[in-house]
Amino acid sequence: MIFFRSIAGAAVVAVALAGAGLANAKTLTMAYDADPVSLDPHEQLSGGTLQLSHMLFDPLVRWTKALGFEGRIAESWERLDATTVRFHLRQGVKFHSGNTLTAADVLWTFERLQSSPDFKGIFVPFKAMNVIDDHTIDIVTDGPFPLVLHNATYIFTMDSKFYEGRSEIVKHGDSFASQNASGTGPFIITDREQGVRIEFKRFADYWDTASPGNVDKIVFTPISEAPTRVAALLSGDVDFIAPVPPSDMARIDADPNVDLVTMTGTRIITLQMNQDRVEAFKDVRVRQAITYAINNRGIAEKIMKGFGTAAAQMSPEGYLGYNEALTPRFDLAKAQALMEEAGHGDGFTISMMCPNNRYVNDAKICEAAANMLAKIKITVNLSTMPKAQYWPKYDERAADIMMIGWHSDTEDSANFYEFLAMTPNADTGRGQYNSGAYSNAEVDSLTEASLLETDDAKRAGMLRKIEQILFDEAAYVPLHWQDLSWAARKGVGIEAVINVQNFPYLGDLVIE
Repeated sequence: MIFFRSIAGAAVVAVALAGAGLANAKTLTMAYDADPVSLDPHEQLSGGTLQLSHMLFDPLVRWTKALGFEGRIAESWERLDATTVRFHLRQGVKFHSGNTLTAADVLWTFERLQSSPDFKGIFVPFKAMNVIDDHTIDIVTDGPFPLVLHNATYIFTMDSKFYEGRSEIVKHGDSFASQNASGTGPFIITDREQGVRIEFKRFADYWDTASPGNVDKIVFTPISEAPTRVAALLSGDVDFIAPVPPSDMARIDADPNVDLVTMTGTRIITLQMNQDRVEAFKDVRVRQAITYAINNRGIAEKIMKGFGTAAAQMSPEGYLGYNEALTPRFDLAKAQALMEEAGHGDGFTISMMCPNNRYVNDAKICEAAANMLAKIKITVNLSTMPKAQYWPKYDERAADIMMIGWHSDTEDSANFYEFLAMTPNADTGRGQYNSGAYSNAEVDSLTEASLLETDDAKRAGMLRKIEQILFDEAAYVPLHWQDLSWAARKGVGIEAVINVQNFPYLGDLVIE
């Protein structure tokens, strides 16, 4: 038996893997630019958290590569009426602790999600979860709601008995759940040193015996420096890396021993202007001046080397809210004129904070933006830092301008507005990542209405109107949609397990 950690006399037991039955079991060595800050799936709504959650836990349903849904903890579901969807749970599913999953665990998880500062906003439309029997639940919405399955992808079921009495969610803290995990996922953690290394072992009692995956062990090493990460792959020190820096894509693609996989991305990279900290930011002309001053097409071409698409809105093409009339608007003369008109022709000084290992070229992008703002006499005091230090600062709203990237994990425009544009509300979780304190009652009401509208044409009209308002009011600075990239040595079948959500399903990975 392997013991991961013991707290207050309670051992976290990982099931022995001898006899797991994996044919031709393999070890995967991998490197991302950073490791997850916590093992708690409800502590932080971030890509890193969700990537880890797909390894340690299982959601009710998950996205397919073709943007459909496939059952995980739920094996089937049906809509009973306009406000009720019934989910039938798999029987015999085991948690890493050895406990058996029941509907009570799903309900406990749902109620915990409703208390999470980061996640509760997703579940505002969910009026109730009703347990019908040990393997059946009903999700009841507060009126017709078109995104029940979309939101169910966030319900990673936790082991309620394992966490009982120690389930507190602590942002950036040292809670039991942040250091210990018992899920139903394909892997368990056998060793973890934050920022240095994580080792995973295949869960011997994993329910998905039909999975083709043959990875028995994963050794994860965070490597923040892109050149070092690439060198580790090309030298054979690791099997799989992400992301691949744009500057090294041609080099990797030319290597006969390595596969490069890229995909058009839907993550919007933005800068938010804090109106609570800077009086001038309350003036729409100043915010517009900043959007006109920052040449996001130039950033996409020169810094991202074409590995990003300059944006003028949050919704990428293909989303219901995408407004084709909105285009990037770099115009330095216009920016200078707006500053003069607003009475800030002599400029002012602000602070800016950005991560340096969360998004592709994030620090370089912020340096370029700061230099561009200098041309309209806005002096920027820029600080960059690793994401482990950045996110607590972001939650504090510790700078006048802060960077945030967002991928809509519901693959729907409204998710952007719920978290980045709605008026911040600690009770509902709306606007949780709106560090600019932007507030517009019409945006709030349109977003709420779109979440109850099941007619796609009507929803599209609402969502596109929101994009137009945000554009006109320069609610934030849109930079670009970041493309996705991964690379692996030949024989590591990453293409089959990656997706536009950037949550590789490593439990299904096959290594030749």
